Amino acid sequence: QVQLAESGGGLVQAGGSLSVSCAASGGTFSSYAMGWFRQAPGKEREFVAAISGSGGRTYYADSVKGRFTASRDNAKNTVYLQMNSLKPEDTAVYYCAAAPLVRVVADMYDYWGQGTQVTVSS
Repeated sequence: QVQLAESGGGLVQAGGSLSVSCAASGGTFSSYAMGWFRQAPGKEREFVAAISGSGGRTYYADSVKGRFTASRDNAKNTVYLQMNSLKPEDTAVYYCAAAPLVRVVADMYDYWGQGTQVTVSS
Protein backbone atom coordinates (compact mmCIF):
# COMPACT_ATOMS: atom_id res chain seq x y z
CA GLN A 1 0.00 0.00 0.00
CA VAL A 2 1.35 3.38 -1.05
CA GLN A 3 0.32 6.62 0.62
CA LEU A 4 0.74 9.87 -1.27
CA ALA A 5 0.58 13.41 0.07
CA GLU A 6 0.79 16.53 -2.07
CA SER A 7 1.99 19.90 -0.86
CA GLY A 8 3.01 23.26 -2.23
CA GLY A 9 -0.15 24.49 -3.87
CA GLY A 10 -1.26 28.07 -3.50
CA LEU A 11 -2.19 31.30 -5.22
CA VAL A 12 0.00 32.80 -7.92
CA GLN A 13 -0.43 35.49 -10.54
CA ALA A 14 -0.56 34.65 -14.22
CA GLY A 15 2.92 34.30 -15.63
CA GLY A 16 4.30 33.20 -12.30
CA SER A 17 5.72 29.89 -11.12
CA LEU A 18 4.82 27.34 -8.52
CA SER A 19 6.15 23.96 -7.51
CA VAL A 20 4.09 21.18 -6.02
CA SER A 21 5.49 18.09 -4.36
CA CYS A 22 4.19 14.62 -3.61
CA ALA A 23 5.73 12.55 -0.84
CA ALA A 24 5.23 8.81 -0.90
CA SER A 25 5.34 6.27 1.89
CA GLY A 26 4.92 2.51 1.83
CA GLY A 27 6.02 0.35 -1.06
CA THR A 28 9.18 0.76 -3.15
CA PHE A 29 8.91 4.24 -4.57
CA SER A 30 11.31 3.73 -7.48
CA SER A 31 9.22 0.83 -8.77
CA TYR A 32 6.28 3.14 -9.44
CA ALA A 33 5.69 5.49 -12.29
CA MET A 34 4.18 8.71 -11.01
CA GLY A 35 1.55 10.81 -12.66
CA TRP A 36 0.19 14.29 -12.13
CA PHE A 37 -3.44 15.01 -12.87
CA ARG A 38 -5.63 18.02 -12.27
CA GLN A 39 -9.32 18.70 -11.93
CA ALA A 40 -10.96 22.07 -12.30
CA PRO A 41 -14.47 22.78 -10.99
CA GLY A 42 -17.09 21.25 -13.25
CA LYS A 43 -14.51 19.46 -15.37
CA GLU A 44 -13.19 15.93 -15.54
CA ARG A 45 -9.84 14.98 -14.12
CA GLU A 46 -7.18 15.39 -16.80
CA PHE A 47 -3.66 14.13 -17.32
CA VAL A 48 -0.88 16.66 -16.79
CA ALA A 49 2.43 14.79 -16.65
CA ALA A 50 3.98 11.44 -15.87
CA ILE A 51 7.46 10.26 -15.03
CA SER A 52 8.92 6.77 -15.08
CA GLY A 53 10.21 5.02 -11.99
CA SER A 54 13.82 5.87 -12.76
CA GLY A 55 12.94 9.40 -13.79
CA GLY A 56 14.44 8.82 -17.21
CA ARG A 57 11.22 9.30 -19.14
CA THR A 58 8.66 12.04 -18.85
CA TYR A 59 5.41 12.71 -20.65
CA TYR A 60 3.31 15.84 -20.75
CA ALA A 61 -0.10 16.96 -21.87
CA ASP A 62 0.10 19.32 -24.83
CA SER A 63 -1.47 22.06 -22.73
CA VAL A 64 1.50 22.14 -20.34
CA LYS A 65 4.38 21.03 -22.55
CA GLY A 66 7.26 23.49 -22.35
CA ARG A 67 5.86 25.08 -19.18
CA PHE A 68 5.69 22.24 -16.65
CA THR A 69 8.47 19.87 -15.62
CA ALA A 70 8.05 16.64 -13.68
CA SER A 71 10.98 15.27 -11.71
CA ARG A 72 11.56 12.86 -8.87
CA ASP A 73 14.04 12.15 -6.12
CA ASN A 74 13.85 8.46 -5.32
CA ALA A 75 16.12 8.88 -2.32
CA LYS A 76 13.51 11.20 -0.82
CA ASN A 77 10.48 9.26 -2.10
CA THR A 78 9.22 12.48 -3.63
CA VAL A 79 7.98 13.59 -7.03
CA TYR A 80 7.79 17.21 -8.09
CA LEU A 81 5.91 19.28 -10.61
CA GLN A 82 7.51 22.61 -11.47
CA MET A 83 4.99 24.90 -13.12
CA ASN A 84 6.17 27.99 -14.99
CA SER A 85 4.35 30.60 -17.07
CA LEU A 86 1.16 29.74 -15.28
CA LYS A 87 -2.17 30.68 -16.83
CA PRO A 88 -5.59 31.14 -15.24
CA GLU A 89 -6.73 27.98 -17.01
CA ASP A 90 -4.15 26.02 -14.99
CA THR A 91 -6.30 26.63 -11.91
CA ALA A 92 -7.31 23.25 -10.50
CA VAL A 93 -6.75 20.73 -7.75
CA TYR A 94 -3.56 18.89 -8.60
CA TYR A 95 -3.22 15.22 -7.73
CA CYS A 96 -0.29 12.86 -7.80
CA ALA A 97 -0.81 9.18 -8.47
CA ALA A 98 1.25 6.00 -8.62
CA ALA A 99 1.10 3.13 -11.09
CA PRO A 100 3.35 0.19 -12.02
CA LEU A 101 3.92 1.67 -15.48
CA VAL A 102 3.72 5.14 -17.00
CA ARG A 103 0.15 5.87 -18.02
CA VAL A 104 -1.80 8.88 -19.17
CA VAL A 105 -5.20 7.51 -18.15
CA ALA A 106 -6.31 8.16 -14.60
CA ASP A 107 -8.06 4.80 -14.24
CA MET A 108 -4.71 3.03 -14.71
CA TYR A 109 -3.30 4.53 -11.50
CA ASP A 110 -3.61 2.54 -8.29
CA TYR A 111 -2.85 5.11 -5.61
CA TRP A 112 -3.80 8.76 -5.28
CA GLY A 113 -3.00 11.68 -3.06
CA GLN A 114 -5.61 14.00 -1.59
CA GLY A 115 -4.79 16.85 -3.95
CA THR A 116 -3.52 20.39 -3.54
CA GLN A 117 -5.20 23.54 -4.84
CA VAL A 118 -3.41 25.69 -7.39
CA THR A 119 -5.05 29.00 -8.22
CA VAL A 120 -3.74 31.31 -10.92
CA SER A 121 -5.13 34.82 -10.89
CA SER A 122 -5.37 36.93 -14.02
